[in-house]
Amino acid sequence: MFWKSWKRGVGPQEPTGRKAEKLPGPKDIPEVVGRHLVVRLNKNPDWVWNLRAVVRPREDSKSAFDVRVFEASEVAARKVHVKDFTSFDEHPELILFEGRFDKKSMEVHVEEKERPQPTTKAA
Repeated sequence: MFWKSWKRGVGPQEPTGRKAEKLPGPKDIPEVVGRHLVVRLNKNPDWVWNLRAVVRPREDSKSAFDVRVFEASEVAARKVHVKDFTSFDEHPELILFEGRFDKKSMEVHVEEKERPQPTTKAA
């Protein structure tokens, strides 16, 4: 039924029948998250402010978001295209920090992800 494609509400839907939401693409790290990484986790500010992040709104609040933080140069080196928050479902090893934050209350809960150590072969 192509003649109804112009009507609102007709479009891609999730299996649950709920309309699929469009997620924002990668952006600079949110200020509240960057401040948390520098102040609470004692990360190097020069490194932190060069990181990128993808966010997804949380269902329980309008001001709360899930966040995944990554290093753009590492993603580019692996030739992975980051479109939105769900892009890292296939590449979780590229996530440096993951958690949530609230813009209104300035509350941040972010955990550093465990990075697999590269295995070196003995010669």
